[in-house]
Amino acid sequence: MLKVSRLLFASVLLLTFVALTACESRSKDSATSNTPQLSGDVAVFANQSGKIDIAGGTAHIPVMKKAAEAINAANANITISITGGGTGAGITKVGEGLADIGNTGRALKDQEIEKYGLVSFPFAVDGVAIAVHKENPLTNLTKEQASQIFSGAISNWNELGGDDGTINLYVREDGSGTRDTFESKGLDKDTEIPQAANVVSSNGAMKIAISQDKNAIGYIGIGHLDDSIKGIAFEDIAPTQEQTKDGTYQISRLLYMNTKGEPQGLTKLFIDYIYSKDGARFIEQSGYIPLPK
Repeated sequence: MLKVSRLLFASVLLLTFVALTACESRSKDSATSNTPQLSGDVAVFANQSGKIDIAGGTAHIPVMKKAAEAINAANANITISITGGGTGAGITKVGEGLADIGNTGRALKDQEIEKYGLVSFPFAVDGVAIAVHKENPLTNLTKEQASQIFSGAISNWNELGGDDGTINLYVREDGSGTRDTFESKGLDKDTEIPQAANVVSSNGAMKIAISQDKNAIGYIGIGHLDDSIKGIAFEDIAPTQEQTKDGTYQISRLLYMNTKGEPQGLTKLFIDYIYSKDGARFIEQSGYIPLPK
């Protein structure tokens, strides 16, 4: 009877040990599965934590979001906030310390660099397309015609071979990099935009406005073109990223990230990540052309 008790006791101990070992093994497996498996370009964010605030140009947002999602998937201890507001907001916010990265759709002016001590990082090439409603028969504009339209000298679509209808102008806000590029490269130098023109605050808002107004004309980053609106050829050159890249399409600009002084810590890691292979893929997926650092 004593031997049986001892055997039963030994069996219980053995089963308990096996059960505890199994639980420990499952616990380790679970911990391993919950630990971010970092590899490739995003691995630099391992063991990092903190926050990055990004603001400014709206053309940059698709790229920034894709990068942020990849980083967050690898390491949930990093928070990345992304807001628009346009080039002007990007300069002001990063310059005043309200953002770590200020995005701009144009190169900084000398006075902006001097005022805030900013450092620029061009990372992509983007074209700016003249756009109309998808049912508009217009297919091409010369620089002279575009200047006449956006100055109000041509005010009806029938003057361009279209149906009778007042041309509704849509432009970006003052300080917009997209606006600066379009006016400097798509219009004659002395062109004055009528105050009656409709002002929108982002590429997304421009796309929605044009898609809902059959008499609309405006301009938008080529990366934002889709089937909801119609991109117009400029001087017989279609607005494509391929023709922007080789210099054939003339209304183009660089996209910049800007920091106050040289970037440090997480901000530097993020900027470097945009220049990585992952970053180049995000840039191409967003419709832009990646640049080397």
